[in-house]
Amino acid sequence: MSQRETTQQAWLGRFVRVSDYITAHLEEDLDLDRLAEVACLSPYHFHRCWHAFTGETLAQMVTRLRLHHAANALIKDDDPVETVARAAGYGSAAAFTRAFSRAFGRSPAVYRTEGRLDPPITLSPPKEGNAAMHDVRIEEVQPVTLAAIRHVGPYLEVEKPFNQVFAWAMGAGQMGPSTRVIGIYHDDPGAVAEEDLRSDVGISVEPGTPVKQPIQLVDVPGGRHAILRFKGAYAELLGAYNWFFGTWLPQSGEEPGDAPCMEYYLTNPREVAPADNITEIHMPLKGCR
Repeated sequence: MSQRETTQQAWLGRFVRVSDYITAHLEEDLDLDRLAEVACLSPYHFHRCWHAFTGETLAQMVTRLRLHHAANALIKDDDPVETVARAAGYGSAAAFTRAFSRAFGRSPAVYRTEGRLDPPITLSPPKEGNAAMHDVRIEEVQPVTLAAIRHVGPYLEVEKPFNQVFAWAMGAGQMGPSTRVIGIYHDDPGAVAEEDLRSDVGISVEPGTPVKQPIQLVDVPGGRHAILRFKGAYAELLGAYNWFFGTWLPQSGEEPGDAPCMEYYLTNPREVAPADNITEIHMPLKGCR
């Protein structure tokens, strides 16, 4: 490795440390001097370096992550909006509501109601004439090799290992126009405790690409996949999964294969509003038809 590459890796390491620190301390006051200390940079220049490197300000990143967690809490839990607002770092429900409404296009109360309207898995057959909630197509998908990190814990926290992979990829020259960002989710969050959920998150690379720990190469076989295209916040994906498995699958005549679902992320959450995120959920299918 050349001295230039070594220096670039050192800079990438600084910002990975900062990103990890932010995700681990989202519910605390994040002091700029402390973050500069984590990066081993002068407070005078740290924020400019960060913005140039990541494409978003620290405030934008913190707000994005806090609102992402808040959206998940609104759908998943019954805590009052005031409690969710405090956990997201807002001093009042009114300030939280304004920020949330700007990001998600509707108030926290409306978002909670609409999020819980996503149909759960049910033993009752769907009513005749009900339109599909999501677009699904079936494709023959080619095998792919991932440079990935195994994450054990809540799926909501995969941003940290993703950031580690991205930092490595940029330093190793592995990010390009054809690079795909993919997560493999091995467990059902409805059946496995959050702290035990397993996922492999990473990017597509050429087979045999040299990597270093904690990054590993993961070979994903190809085959027939049912692919659901979902537009919306990541916190709303659970409703899409429930519809996919509870409504689409029983009517499709297909059977799921013996492999976990994957998510292909087609947009960058730093560049689009949560409502404009596009995710493809891949469900491996059995055999040929």
